[in-house]
Amino acid sequence: MIPKLRAWDKVGESICSVSEITYSGDLSYLSFVKLSGNNRLYGPEIRLADDVIIMQSTGLKDKNGVEIYEGDVIANQNKEPENWYVSHHEVVWHDTGFMGKQICSSGSYIGLAHWTSGENGYVVIGNIYENPELLKGVDR
Repeated sequence: MIPKLRAWDKVGESICSVSEITYSGDLSYLSFVKLSGNNRLYGPEIRLADDVIIMQSTGLKDKNGVEIYEGDVIANQNKEPENWYVSHHEVVWHDTGFMGKQICSSGSYIGLAHWTSGENGYVVIGNIYENPELLKGVDR
């Protein structure tokens, strides 16, 4: 399987799908080819390597069918009357795979595959680059 990638371009302050990434010999620069929604290619864009954050798809979709990437923030609202809560997690690579790290928690992680379907499944509500306010947690 070829991994799907996207990039946060710090210079342009935007996220784009990426079809190809090439690094300079000393890894200080990279160029990436943007992929639009209709599969048209744009670029290459050339940036300092420190000005671009590359994120990989987890290969999973949320309960609404939205693809989940590293850096996404996913939310769950359990609607059981005796156990109502809202939980936000940042999608990160942890140990051996992608996990959801609970926001405002020192080390609580969830496996993603179990939580991406069903009535109480998680949904992508944004990402940490375009929506940094989501890292502040949830009012309870």
